[in-house]
Amino acid sequence: MKDYKKYYVLPATPEEVYLALTNPVSIEIWTGEAAEMTAEPGTEFSLWEGSIQGKNLEFEENKKLVQQWYFGEQEEPSIVTIKLHPDKQGTSAELRHTNIPDEDYNDIVEGWNSAYFGSLEEFFSGF
Repeated sequence: MKDYKKYYVLPATPEEVYLALTNPVSIEIWTGEAAEMTAEPGTEFSLWEGSIQGKNLEFEENKKLVQQWYFGEQEEPSIVTIKLHPDKQGTSAELRHTNIPDEDYNDIVEGWNSAYFGSLEEFFSGF
């Protein structure tokens, strides 16, 4: 198991980024694919037409979201924490993803950089 941590700067306010991460209509706009999401702890979510699935654990409006991502039958939960910090360029998004299966690590890191935060950056840069 491996952990990944990185900061991403997005050209939008923390409120706008939080909405883009938690509202299913917004998610579908920046991902281009179906999403199921509710900003309520204990609910399950699905992104990229089911490519990413898990459970929502915690929300702090406009500041933080914590999710468990499912990777088959692994014993230790894989936890994603995204904290949003105001930044002079918009928002600094602090990502921490723990317990990533070794065989999935490179794909997950690439996904964070290009598909997830890369798509968010393109989405907000278009305004």
